[in-house]
Amino acid sequence: MNCTEKQEKKYLGKVYLVGAGPGDPGLITLKAKGLLECADVVIYDALVSSAILTMINPQAEQINAGKRRGKHSLFQEETTQLLIEKAQDHAIVVRLKGGDPFIFGRGGEEMEELVNAGISTEVVPGITSGIAAAAYAGIPLTHRLYSSSVTFVTGHEAAGKYRPKVDWNAIAHGSETIVIYMGIHNLPYIVEQLSAGGLNLETPIALVRWGTRPEQEELIGTLETIVEQVEQTGFGAPAIAVIGQVVNMHSILSSCRPV
Repeated sequence: MNCTEKQEKKYLGKVYLVGAGPGDPGLITLKAKGLLECADVVIYDALVSSAILTMINPQAEQINAGKRRGKHSLFQEETTQLLIEKAQDHAIVVRLKGGDPFIFGRGGEEMEELVNAGISTEVVPGITSGIAAAAYAGIPLTHRLYSSSVTFVTGHEAAGKYRPKVDWNAIAHGSETIVIYMGIHNLPYIVEQLSAGGLNLETPIALVRWGTRPEQEELIGTLETIVEQVEQTGFGAPAIAVIGQVVNMHSILSSCRPV
């Protein structure tokens, strides 16, 4: 993106749905960084790190549209309407999302609404936390000895969605590595359902909190022990869960965490 492009646009602006990555500013893409430096407006989510926010054009309008459990700066409908309104008056509008916009980031919903409104839009993928947080914790999601398949699943579902609930029985048998986003609050239920679906209670599980950031921390256990461990330690969101034999690699590889 060339900053001079803004001066050439005399018509309705363009909205970029940009993935900020999981937090480490070194993991943001060059395209995303260039857009932040040229943006007229940046509407960002709660999990975008402060280090990423410092990359934003100082003259840009910055709007916090963050959503955390039970706390909303803006509701989803308000955010989408705001994007449409800002695109009327500004050439480069960035919707900045933690991780990747299309991986449990509502990017598809927002983009659909923008297209329906006649707004020019583009997605800029980012590194999703389910991959990056696990990697920074020394957990390869695939390994020739332990796992040749990965399932990504949300542990926090929207009401009134296309089906009433995640089929945890299918998830339990679907792949050798399971990565769960936003599952800490519902962890007791998730563990119960995976166990009922046939997953061995001795299966290793890792919880990775604030993945790729300086404050990253991990909690390692098994399906049988992890709920009690969370209660005892007060381990909380935001975190991803990795389930499967690949978690055993943590004890070998975690010392190699990027700095």
